[in-house]
Amino acid sequence: MKHREVIRRIHEGVIGSVRFVRIYFNSGGVWFRPRKPGQTEMQFQVSNWYYFTWLSGDHIVEQHVHDIDVANWILRAHPIRAWGMGGRQVRTPEWGKAQGYGADAVGEIFDHHSVEFEYPDGVRVFSVCRHMPGCWNAFLQVAHGTEGIAEIQGHGAGRIIVPGKDPLRWDRGPDGHQVEMDDLFAAILSGEPYNEADWAAESSMTAIMGRMATYSGKEVTWEQAFNSQLELGPKELSWDATPPVLPNEQGFYPCAIPGQTQAW
Repeated sequence: MKHREVIRRIHEGVIGSVRFVRIYFNSGGVWFRPRKPGQTEMQFQVSNWYYFTWLSGDHIVEQHVHDIDVANWILRAHPIRAWGMGGRQVRTPEWGKAQGYGADAVGEIFDHHSVEFEYPDGVRVFSVCRHMPGCWNAFLQVAHGTEGIAEIQGHGAGRIIVPGKDPLRWDRGPDGHQVEMDDLFAAILSGEPYNEADWAAESSMTAIMGRMATYSGKEVTWEQAFNSQLELGPKELSWDATPPVLPNEQGFYPCAIPGQTQAW
């Protein structure tokens, strides 16, 4: 609910014209499920879907898309181009072994992404997401306007600060998952259409474009991303089929290399 209230006021001009937005989804990482005896490679990867790009899209798409969705919502647009950097710095085979697992515990995804998105009229969104334990964590969206700033904590409160005026503050409010269900049920009962598929598709495509930028190390336009013919999935869907990425003899999965990887 706080997102609605804060963004409504942004659209009303309370912080002036939005010049740039900062978004973060920084965490220590997620779960891992060790390989079981007799498990096929496909079963292992599906069980650990988060760690494989063809299943999760990497954490910039699976997690950080929530922040990206808010940025698009604030700006009422999708970006026209993006560039960025990323890599796998901490989550290495040595790290996997140190956790009591194996080299396969790191999968193929990056552990950090940083992207600059350019929107129409030159507005920028600075995007950061990370999976590194022991570091500063944040699930946060901040819009900077000509008159003030609006800050929304992903799991917490929201506030608007305009110099010379009393700050506006919102607590966490009701659970967002419940709010979306309430809206859906109300639409069903009233017979009103309720379809946000376009927004979901645009936000997902924005996140994918960000991944294309970090994987390739190159500037990516919306048209290039949207018209990409790159297919990440396997040719066959069965437990005995061969996944699109396989580990080497040491059990280590390769990841994208900026400057070399064809990402779209």
